[in-house]
Amino acid sequence: MRNLYSLRYLCSGFIFYLISGIVRAQAPIQYTGSDIQKEIAKLNVLGTALYMAAHPDDENTRLIAWLANEKLLNTGYLSLTRGDGGQNLIGPEIREQLGVIRTQELLQARRIDGGKQFFSRANDFGFSKDWQETVRIWDKEQVLADMVWTIRKFKPDVLITRFSPTPGGTHGHHTTSAILAVEAFTAAGDKNRFPEQLNTVEVWQPKRILWNTSSFFYGQNQKFDETGKVIVDVGGYNALLGKSYGELAAESRSMHKSQGFGSGGVRGSSKEYFENLKGDKATTDLLEGVDISWKRVKGSEKVSKLLAKVTASFNPAKPAASIPDLLTLRTALQALPASYYRDLKLTELDTIIKACLGLYLEAVASDPTGIPGTPLGVNIEGINRSEIPVQWQKLKFLPVGQDSTLNAILPNNQPFIIKSKLAIPVNTPYSQPYWLQKPGTTGMFTVEDRNLIGRPENPPAVSVMCDLLINKQAFTFTIPVVYKRTDPVAGEVYRPFEITPPVFVSLREKVFVFADDQPKPVNVRVKSGQAAISGDVTLLVPAGWRVEPQRIPFELTQKGEEASYTFTVYPSKNQSEGELKATAIVDGKTYQQSLISITYPHIPTQTLLPLASARVTKLDLKIKGQQIAYLMGAGDEVAASLAQIGYQVTMLQDRDINAKDLAKFDAVVVGVRAYNTHDQLRFLQNQLMDYVKNGGTLVVQYNVNNGLVTNKLGPYPFNLSRDRITDETAPVQFLHPEHPVLNSPNKITTKDFEGWVQERGLYFPDKWDKNYEAILAAHDPGEPAQNGGLLVAKYGKGYYIYTGYAWFRQLPAGVSGAYRIFSNILALGKK
Repeated sequence: MRNLYSLRYLCSGFIFYLISGIVRAQAPIQYTGSDIQKEIAKLNVLGTALYMAAHPDDENTRLIAWLANEKLLNTGYLSLTRGDGGQNLIGPEIREQLGVIRTQELLQARRIDGGKQFFSRANDFGFSKDWQETVRIWDKEQVLADMVWTIRKFKPDVLITRFSPTPGGTHGHHTTSAILAVEAFTAAGDKNRFPEQLNTVEVWQPKRILWNTSSFFYGQNQKFDETGKVIVDVGGYNALLGKSYGELAAESRSMHKSQGFGSGGVRGSSKEYFENLKGDKATTDLLEGVDISWKRVKGSEKVSKLLAKVTASFNPAKPAASIPDLLTLRTALQALPASYYRDLKLTELDTIIKACLGLYLEAVASDPTGIPGTPLGVNIEGINRSEIPVQWQKLKFLPVGQDSTLNAILPNNQPFIIKSKLAIPVNTPYSQPYWLQKPGTTGMFTVEDRNLIGRPENPPAVSVMCDLLINKQAFTFTIPVVYKRTDPVAGEVYRPFEITPPVFVSLREKVFVFADDQPKPVNVRVKSGQAAISGDVTLLVPAGWRVEPQRIPFELTQKGEEASYTFTVYPSKNQSEGELKATAIVDGKTYQQSLISITYPHIPTQTLLPLASARVTKLDLKIKGQQIAYLMGAGDEVAASLAQIGYQVTMLQDRDINAKDLAKFDAVVVGVRAYNTHDQLRFLQNQLMDYVKNGGTLVVQYNVNNGLVTNKLGPYPFNLSRDRITDETAPVQFLHPEHPVLNSPNKITTKDFEGWVQERGLYFPDKWDKNYEAILAAHDPGEPAQNGGLLVAKYGKGYYIYTGYAWFRQLPAGVSGAYRIFSNILALGKK
């Protein structure tokens, strides 16, 4: 019986997530009459589809919108990764922080197109040209287990891949996602595969798996053959939504703002094509041979008849009039034996009944954060906007366990406010994203709680379970505790309520670079998470290094108050690398968490609590010239990295860009993707070229080859390609070993290319004018040499450098050789 209970408990929790899991930090959803009408129609559809691919933004939002809103299927998207290895068009966040942003962008996309969102534990380690490399870096069995886990819980009738399982022609992650999807299709129905899962889920065999193909996947010279394809027109118009699916899909895809994927709405016929990969073959319909009616649930004839009556009589202008029939339907549903679809439809029905009542339930914390072992004020509001009798019997805080008996009648349109005070248990975990709580590997995140695997984000830190009687029937609605404020411009702004430590410590820089034997001041920032806190702050240095003093006392009186404390760090005598670790000690307890808030208008505020550490490097480095101007592009941390090694960095504004004013700088550096994001560069480019012509050094970092604001990036023509070197260990050849960029002021050797992270570089030029000198060559295994990663041209009295090498990753990561090479680039033309 224990296993059966566990299975039902997990199923119930998972189904609740399917309905409400993506609105943790949003205003409570309020349904219109047309929304309710669509949801009632969905009660009559017992079918599920799961789309599968590798990254956020891989999904076909038009197909997901059509499946969820036209076919009314329970529709999901399983993204194997969170997109940590991509680029960021809207800010400086990369790696784990970018993965958090892209996770939330996917959730916003699903909220628009109606799909559900899932993930595996796979870590996006960066672009991979080879699926075999991908499965070597990922733990194939773990990723496959996660896919099977999601299939067994979500129970899709049909699986759909974005990519072909045939290797070649695309990102290695893409191909791997399809290869593993085909394997998972069979494994999910095999009791001998991942049998440890069967304590809580059952085997499940989808009907078929198909590849969502298109002419895009075929070469320009190869005609797209529609023969044998399943063809579906997904370009319809939904009158209840007032939109075509192409318009809805564009709104959904435009949530991928960090990737610059804003899309325009498309109206009219739009065909999607599918190839059968495995299972029963379809010819005209994706769910061919699948009964998606109530006939798939034994004994449901009464339910089907009652639902037909509700559907026929529902009036969108008077939804509460359907409550009696909906309650009768609910009683009939409850009488059926427990099953996946019975439980799913019960949860959907409860949401419909709540919407028909105009029932608004909300729990708002008095503060955006709480501390374990401290009290928290929570205001709970309930209002019944109908004449149907509703009694609020009791509420219970989860996982706190504190409850209150209310037995309050909710009259029509009269708010009922409860002011509660709860004690947060001392053992409540902090609100770090669950996949970042433990160190992972290059290819995998570590998640110890299996029931979290697949979820897009943490469950709410605190929830309120509300027990109500609606026309004498018992209901339970669980709502998250959130924080909201009223902004004078934006109005109501919601964010998740988080559990945090009482104090935070942080280091201003991620990397501290020592270019000589001189000590450096290192500031540790201490921030209070609660009022009136005091203790000591310490800074741990690597062996062979020294820090003074050993500890510094601090005292903060108000929550949110910050103070900075300065330690002096003495480097080791020899070149070495290590880690600095900051710690706050309060009443004998140690706290090492930093506080990072990621705030963008299109996603809820995200809180990360990484350990307060920084890489520290002592290196053999010389620099020539100190005054550097930096023009930011899409966002990076290169300027801060240059300041670490003694450069005086000035951030440029458009008004600063004229040849005369730039003449005072030893070099000007243009940030990543600036020519993709900075519209004014089309007008300012001549000023930059005049600066070079008059004796300046201009360094332009990588740009992507489409969406350029001007095609004249340099004084002489070159062509940007999509060529890249993904192997960060790829051997590098010196094409011109005598060139100053490899010799002055630092003698560059192949050792300077050791310890690089994620990749060598990206979007290298593949053609260039004879005035450019190609300095370096490298390539991924089995591929021809890429020589365009560092191009240098003499122009007038100065130097122009275009470089696709990934300095934006290497410098913030503290890669010693990257600092030495980049310093030589900046020194070109200096005596």
